[in-house]
Amino acid sequence: MAANTYDTGRLNLPFVGISTFGKRPYIADWSAIDADVAILGAPFDFGTQFRAGARFGPRAVREASTLFSFGHAGAYDHEDDCMYLGPEVSIVDIGDADIVHTDTESSHANIEKGVRAILAAGALPVTIGGDHSINIPCIRAFDDQGPIHILQIDAHLDFVDVRHGVRHGHGNPMRRAAEKDYVTGITALGIRNVSSTTKEGYDAARAMGDDILSVRQVRKLGAQATAARIPQGVPVYVTIDIDGFCPSIAPGTGTPSHGGFLYYEVLEILQQVAQNHDIVGIDLVEVAPDYDRDGTTAILAAQVLLNFLGFIFHARSLRD
Repeated sequence: MAANTYDTGRLNLPFVGISTFGKRPYIADWSAIDADVAILGAPFDFGTQFRAGARFGPRAVREASTLFSFGHAGAYDHEDDCMYLGPEVSIVDIGDADIVHTDTESSHANIEKGVRAILAAGALPVTIGGDHSINIPCIRAFDDQGPIHILQIDAHLDFVDVRHGVRHGHGNPMRRAAEKDYVTGITALGIRNVSSTTKEGYDAARAMGDDILSVRQVRKLGAQATAARIPQGVPVYVTIDIDGFCPSIAPGTGTPSHGGFLYYEVLEILQQVAQNHDIVGIDLVEVAPDYDRDGTTAILAAQVLLNFLGFIFHARSLRD
């Protein structure tokens, strides 16, 4: 009887082995990154204003990602009739940035160092938080990369300037990004309900180039028209706050906000953006596993990231 090709090598089931992202190789030496994608953990949550715990987000998302580690030769999508993340796309996990307890600036500097190392290697940086303040050092690392546009998927605008002297908490990242001369604008999707930003914050955001849409506005437009609002010709950095999703499917977060996106709503937008733009960086933040009743939030985060990476590299192959 002919041998099944799936019977060669180790079976390597999801619950076996070390939980790197997608069970991809671990690279400890940041000067030796040689891959298309590098995953960096940023287990920092000192910027939270309500429930802490996102420091354990990278560990939870990595473990959840092993669920999708069967596809050694990629994953066939019957709807799109193509293979995603085949062997031609190399992904490595470079571990976590070092976090210095109670020291935001040192911790952020270490995160920035990791993102810079990934960019220097010519790889796509994917940073798993941590609270949303980790976006601040991620964006700092792009200061020598040319102009970028930011796509933000979030429940909250995160455009606070300074509050009680705090400039680098999880309510500040989009304001800090908008101040950068290489950030051409921000498209913020999912912003809704009672938020941490005052009307003055919304006014300031719009004045500084922020295009703001709620979940209901995005649903009315649809994925294609929503994605079309992002200016053409500028590379896009994508920051995904897990609370952009409805807590009915993503309860494991520190600041849940009802009325959020469902899975395919976000996925279809990301697919459109990947088709139309060069994606140069990603962060996914605010997964707090202590509030994740059955692990579905971490699984959602891992599934979104893996699918998005598939979209990005499939679109690049078509453009090439």
